[in-house]
Amino acid sequence: MTRRAVRCVATAVALLALAGCGGTERRARAESPSHAPRRQAAHAPVVMFLGDSYTAGKVGQIPEQTYAAETARTLGWQVIIGGYRRTGFIAKGQVGKDFAQLFTEQLAWRPAPDLVIVSGGHNDRRHPAEDVGEAARRLLGAVHQRWATARLLLIGPMWGGGDPPKEITAIRDALGSVAAEVKVPYIDPLSEQWITGDRDKGTGNAPQYILPDGTHPTAAGARHIADRLVADLRRLKLDRP
Repeated sequence: MTRRAVRCVATAVALLALAGCGGTERRARAESPSHAPRRQAAHAPVVMFLGDSYTAGKVGQIPEQTYAAETARTLGWQVIIGGYRRTGFIAKGQVGKDFAQLFTEQLAWRPAPDLVIVSGGHNDRRHPAEDVGEAARRLLGAVHQRWATARLLLIGPMWGGGDPPKEITAIRDALGSVAAEVKVPYIDPLSEQWITGDRDKGTGNAPQYILPDGTHPTAAGARHIADRLVADLRRLKLDRP
């Protein structure tokens, strides 16, 4: 074998090895022994989530255990999960960054996805609802400007019971108005009563789906939220974006 042929074979082997290596980015796999679709599509949609601890995971929880990952496994998506706990459209949490900043750092530099889902508002309750809505408007505009062909979906705040405070419902309403204004589909977990009752009082589905902290979902709760989201995505014809 000539030296040139040897070099070509070595290069081909190196490229194959690189192709088989897993990345180190925080992305949830879209397959699981218990949830893997029987047949993978020729092109699995690439979907990005941006959100708070419900979406990205609470302390000690990896993204693969969140409702976002459960949704991706159910629908056979390739999913990239962005965001951070205690953040929001305005709220910066411990990381010191809001959704817009996290979008720029975690997602905007990537190739265009098929769908971007922004979910939040829970952590913005100390800010005026109209300011939260304006921040959401700017963020959705930035996402559209970055990827004009990607579809967008906005999900309003979630709550660990069936009686959210007025600050949360005001933010829910503000986000719904912005979504209607910019013509982005909007899902409202509060109005749809994804979580009901009160965990401490043992009423509704909260005792089964919400952790003792009264806020975050249990493993069963994450699957329940994913099931409700999948139903809405199918209704909106966004399950195969």
